[in-house]
Amino acid sequence: MTVFETWKPEETYELGRKMGEEAAPGQIVCLNGDLGVGKTVFTQGFAAGLGIEGPVNSPTFTIVQQYEEGRLPLYHFDVYRIGDISEMEEIGYEDCFFGDGVCLIEWSGLIEEILPEHVVKVVIEKNLEQGFDYRRITVEET
Repeated sequence: MTVFETWKPEETYELGRKMGEEAAPGQIVCLNGDLGVGKTVFTQGFAAGLGIEGPVNSPTFTIVQQYEEGRLPLYHFDVYRIGDISEMEEIGYEDCFFGDGVCLIEWSGLIEEILPEHVVKVVIEKNLEQGFDYRRITVEET
């Protein structure tokens, strides 16, 4: 487990970018944290690290957004609004999880039972005592 501290959104973006540059085919990154902690900023950096230049936004209402123009395909999931795990089957999650791209899953704790054994867990936390833009980012490979 590695812990990073960022003090402004640009640093959170840069950490995401570095992880995107190092991402490998078939990798699954589970991104968790409360609303407003910077998951989208991290994801935008991650996408940039893969060479994706277009806008990257949270796919809250579509569940998954696919980006093909980078070094590897990126499947960006936001499962916050998943009502039942069967919704994941309906969108064909297995093709994404076990394909040649990289999956980044926001709110992955809601679909834990279908996650593979080996994932990269990223948890972003705020601590207002450290400052408004401070983030503690924990990265752990399982």
